[in-house]
Parts: sequence; C-alpha cells; structure tokens
Amino acid sequence: MSKTVLEFEKPIHDLEQKIIEMEIMSGDSDVDMKKEIKKLRKKLVEQSKKITKNLSRWQRVELARHADRPHALDLIELMCDSWVELHGDRLFGDDKAIVSGIARIDDQRIVMIGQQKGRSTKDNLYRNFGMPYPEGYRKALRHMKLAEKYGLPVVTLVDTIGAYPGLEAEERGQAEAIARNLFEMSHLSVPIIVIVIGEGASGGALGIGVGDRLIMLENTWYSVISPEGCASILYRDATQKKKAAEAMRVTASDLLDMGLADRIIEEPLGGAHRDYKGTAKILKEVILEELSAIKDISVDEMIEKRIHKIENMGAWEGE
Repeated sequence: MSKTVLEFEKPIHDLEQKIIEMEIMSGDSDVDMKKEIKKLRKKLVEQSKKITKNLSRWQRVELARHADRPHALDLIELMCDSWVELHGDRLFGDDKAIVSGIARIDDQRIVMIGQQKGRSTKDNLYRNFGMPYPEGYRKALRHMKLAEKYGLPVVTLVDTIGAYPGLEAEERGQAEAIARNLFEMSHLSVPIIVIVIGEGASGGALGIGVGDRLIMLENTWYSVISPEGCASILYRDATQKKKAAEAMRVTASDLLDMGLADRIIEEPLGGAHRDYKGTAKILKEVILEELSAIKDISVDEMIEKRIHKIENMGAWEGE
C-alpha cells in the first residue's frame, strides 16, 4: 500500500484500510469474513479501474510526481540480473542525479542510464532533486560511447523536473553538454530505447531522450515546460496549472496521438507506485521485446530512421 495518498486516491485507500481491518478482525476471532473480504477486494479493483480510467491530465502529472513512485534505481535493481554502476565524466566529477552503468537482463547486456531522484530530504540533496549538472550529461555520453565501442544497446530512463539551472551549471557548460548529447545520440551506432518513467521536463529530459523508440509509462508526462511554468507565463498565475496541463497535452496518450511517443506501457492497477515488482516485470518484457524488434536493422538504416523521426517531430500541415 502506498504511504502517500493523493486526493483522488482516497476512495481506494479507504477500501484498502477496510480490507486490512477485516483481515485483522478475522484473524483475531472465530468469525469467518472471507466472503466479505472477497467482495471488498472485487470492489477495490472496480474502483481502481474507474478512477484510473477517468483521470485528468493534471492528475496524471500528480501520479508522475507521486512521492512513492519507483525511481530509476528501484526499477534497475528489480529488472536487471546484474548491474555495475560506472561513475564520473572524466572531466569534472560524478553527478549523482544521473546513474549509469552496464546491466544484464536475461541474456541481453545493455548500457542503462537513468535520472535518479531522492525520497528523503537528505537523499534529495544528494541526488540534487533529480536535476542533472553538465557532468551528468557528459557521464551519460561517455557511457553511450562505451556502449558503441562494444556494440551494446542503450536504454535510458527519463525522470527529471529539468536540468539544474544554477550558476555553477551554466559556468560548466550546461547548454553545450545537452546539445552535445542531442547530436551524439542522433548518430550513435547502437540501438537506443528511451523510456519515460516519471517526469520528462524540458532539455533536462532531452539530454538523455533521443533514441529509436520513445516509450512512456501510462502515468507520465513529457513537455518543454512544466504545467506550473506554462501557467506562470501564459496566464501570469501558476495556480492555473490544471488549465495549462489540459492546454499543453502533456500525457503519454497525448504524445502517442501526436506521433511523438511510440508506445505506452500500461501500469499495474492504481499506478506504478502501488506495485514496484509488477512495473519492473512489465518494463523488462517491453525492453527485451523492443530490442529484439530492432536488432537486425543495419546501422545506416537505424540512424537514418532515427534522424528522420527527430526531423518530423512537431511537423504540421495546414488545410
């Protein structure tokens, strides 16, 4: 059960609490409550499906930011049979907001790169709230080049509120680091699978977000700016974030409709934060399936398709 409960999740939480109470009562007494518990479990599934089906765009943004949502390392540890994290950009330092290393899923070796948020205040400070510095993007690129050298596919897990906007990041070349990654990823000679597992905000997400396939978990968002930021600019009022989210069309289904995302991964009932193992299992299957589908494409054709995909993003034809 999730520790944090959003407003629209309360009916689900209340039913879960009732089931727990009845299970405790049944265990502490001779009263058989199995039938009642079974009915409540059925009602819980129905309620969860109903709520999940009718979520607004802003509510999906809230789920993408859920305090209990699995982060990159949670999923990597559950998905991978082995994981060796590599550190540092060999230029400045080791950015803890980006985790990167060599992993194995079944018999498939890959280079896995993810943006990592924290949970506690201490952990968030350590991970810089998931906002990478330039050295984080350079670390990611160093490991992409390592993947290219040994013929390993790259899988990136996107989850950031944006690249770090502080003075020291700009002094160390934040814009150049992201731009360099965009260029290099466009021409990388190995397959790249990009998966949005939480928030995908601005150039901070794009810095590890160029690939052959853009896949999004069901309750995630991806946009050039956050709904709050958009509301501050367009409506001069950050509290208009719900209105902005609707206008921006930031959700996974929106991006699929616009041809920007290639696939949506359905999350376990109620959201990824309710079932880490279930989410990792689905993600693992999708990664293996997607890599299998593109493994026989020649390098030249793969790069040509990747560049063509990027060039066509945002294309519009008037009547």
